[in-house]
Amino acid sequence: MSIDTIDRGIIEATQAGLPLTPAPYAAIAAKLGLDEAEVIERLASMRERGVIRRIGAAPNHYALGMIANGMTVWDVEDAAAERLGAEVGALDFVSHCYLRPRARPVWPYNLFAMVHGSDRNEVEAKRERIAALLGPARRSGDILYSTRILKKTGLRLGRKGGR
Repeated sequence: MSIDTIDRGIIEATQAGLPLTPAPYAAIAAKLGLDEAEVIERLASMRERGVIRRIGAAPNHYALGMIANGMTVWDVEDAAAERLGAEVGALDFVSHCYLRPRARPVWPYNLFAMVHGSDRNEVEAKRERIAALLGPARRSGDILYSTRILKKTGLRLGRKGGR
């Protein structure tokens, strides 16, 4: 899973986000002295090879009016956790969903699903929908509300050779 200098340049040019322009890949290509088709082909190849996982939009939910944010946490039966996690993650109001090991006795939860709403009542209603979907496999649950905005970023490549 190696990359060459062109792949590295594309990663460095896109890792903080795509340019906000109608033709972002053309803008990247122009910056790197490539053509747009090569940038698109190389990104697709890096994705197929597992060098990059995805290219996606990350909207600012606060700017969209979704100011109540809660991480719902659930203790669900292990035998059903993967199936139910996929179902919860497919809900249109869940932004991300994942399974994690429990840390008993302090933390009994193994399924996490982030929901957003315009107020806490909306978030609570969505939490109730998740609880209903989990059904009898759900042993307990809670919700942790966001109290501040944290900037999230993925891995960033440094410039090779200290450039």
